[in-house]
Amino acid sequence: MGLLDNKKLLITGVLTDDSLAFGAARMAQEEGAEVVLTSFGRAMRLTQRTARKLDPVPDVLELDISDAAHCKAVHDHLASTWGHVDGALHSIGFAPEACLGEDFFAAEWDDVAVALEVSAYSLRTLADIVSPLMPNGGSLVGLTFDATVAWPAYNWMGVAKAALESLNRYLARELGPSGIRCNLVAAGPMKTIAAKSIDGFAKFEEEWVKRAPLGWDVNDSSGVSKACVALLSDLFPQTTGQRIHVDGGYSIIGA
Repeated sequence: MGLLDNKKLLITGVLTDDSLAFGAARMAQEEGAEVVLTSFGRAMRLTQRTARKLDPVPDVLELDISDAAHCKAVHDHLASTWGHVDGALHSIGFAPEACLGEDFFAAEWDDVAVALEVSAYSLRTLADIVSPLMPNGGSLVGLTFDATVAWPAYNWMGVAKAALESLNRYLARELGPSGIRCNLVAAGPMKTIAAKSIDGFAKFEEEWVKRAPLGWDVNDSSGVSKACVALLSDLFPQTTGQRIHVDGGYSIIGA
């Protein structure tokens, strides 16, 4: 018996096999879930190639989360093929180059608006897609990077993550009466494509390895995967609106 036997899950954000979403998708399958992935544009072929490393190989649906037509098509596909959805993983984030790096003031509103829509508001959009397909309740799980503090180089993506964490609480309040739980996993730094694109992110990794009480391996995302799977399962039926730290304990350490 697996934790996710017979559950049907929508997983966003798989690009390569070092993506946090890939580890969660693979573990979800091992625990008995049926999964569908999403991607779009030039990344679609890469996601499809990565999907072949999963067993069974899942479908990859086209989803630009800011495209209303894509959102409706994904909802309709899930409704016609599955009839219902038990859970979804939000692993969607993007910010223009000006939003990251050394100069916080380099980003103009047009850049910031993109970061907020794609990295934060998208959680509400994902809820719009799947919550009507959760008549008996379900679980939304998102990935964040602790937004209670100001990190170097993370800049406007940090602001977007703060918005994501606030939105998670509001969605939990609104969707709770329907039995839908909304929670986030605050992961420590990992060597993903997204992390490598942030100038200065290596400093996070070095500091984490030195200070996390449980230690930290930037190449091992299994702890994050386990947390996502647990939250997507029925193990936390009374937990919603929360941010669960999977960071080796780094977040509890003072200066």
